[in-house]
Amino acid sequence: MNTFGRKFRVSIFGESHGELIGAVIDGVPAGLELCEEDFQTDILRRKSGAKGTTPRIEADLPSIVSGIFEGHTTGAPLTIIFRNTNTHSSDYSLFSAMPRPGHADLTAALKWDDCQDPRGGGHFSGRLTLPIVAAGVVAKKMLSDLTILDETPCNDIHADIIELGGIPRPADTPDGEQPQAWRQAIDQVVKEGDSLGAIVECTVPDIDPGYGEPFWDSVESCLAHAVFAIPGVRGIEFGDGFKAAAMKGSEHNDPITESGRPSKNGAGGINGGITNGAPICFRVAFKPTSSIRKAQQTYNFEKGEMDSLEVPGRHDVCFALRAPVVVEAMTAIVLADLVSLR
Repeated sequence: MNTFGRKFRVSIFGESHGELIGAVIDGVPAGLELCEEDFQTDILRRKSGAKGTTPRIEADLPSIVSGIFEGHTTGAPLTIIFRNTNTHSSDYSLFSAMPRPGHADLTAALKWDDCQDPRGGGHFSGRLTLPIVAAGVVAKKMLSDLTILDETPCNDIHADIIELGGIPRPADTPDGEQPQAWRQAIDQVVKEGDSLGAIVECTVPDIDPGYGEPFWDSVESCLAHAVFAIPGVRGIEFGDGFKAAAMKGSEHNDPITESGRPSKNGAGGINGGITNGAPICFRVAFKPTSSIRKAQQTYNFEKGEMDSLEVPGRHDVCFALRAPVVVEAMTAIVLADLVSLR
């Protein structure tokens, strides 16, 4: 249910407005240097408060409660928790009678016979991406520490937004800055009480060939499985992606060079489910935020009729603004598991 991986295994637990959320990570090798400060860079990248993100601000301070002794992992399961302190649960009392369109309010109630925690979206909330980011930090440290074929199997994972609200990111945009057109689009949907989606591109620029398996455990299959677990994901494509359907074989195929590596990357770094030595490259489509102030029609189960819903509370206008580091974390988790299995 809430566990991913075979040898490097990540389980997440908690609810958006519960006392705490966290992750249990098994398969971490003993002797890996790790402390709470190691998590701060990636946690800050996910943090809210910037234009277009939720005004809910949490401290997001990690606490490692097991699997660490004197600054090193012990080899036992690693448990990391985060306290929830800034919650407005009353904002969600309306949704038992009027489930939000596009959200999990109704499906959760049907699956769990109305026993679910509805506050803040409960266990379905994007808040649960925080322990995923924490697990990704551990996975990244594992990948940089392990040596295969006399080299680190993966020394970098990078994700960034390349398109927001249908507007591509201009090539001359400085790192860490939102293009002016994006800021204007965000301002407009804020006025309208609406939301935006985005596309995140992720690359693993330097990875050894030979990871992954054909069919069920292909690198694409494992990455897609993990990435689709991120709330709000609507699609994923590798390399040329859907454009490949309109290409000829001579256009899509990647010629192999004397080094054994391809000279271009239409396959996104993977052939037959196995890394080919080229950078892994894929793109993830995120839907617009479901919780919007703009009036929507939905069924009111108390009244027994269709009704108008304006969602109260604190929500991201574009939650994909905080998603790149989550995509990186999921990628690192998958690769750490594949490397551990090799």
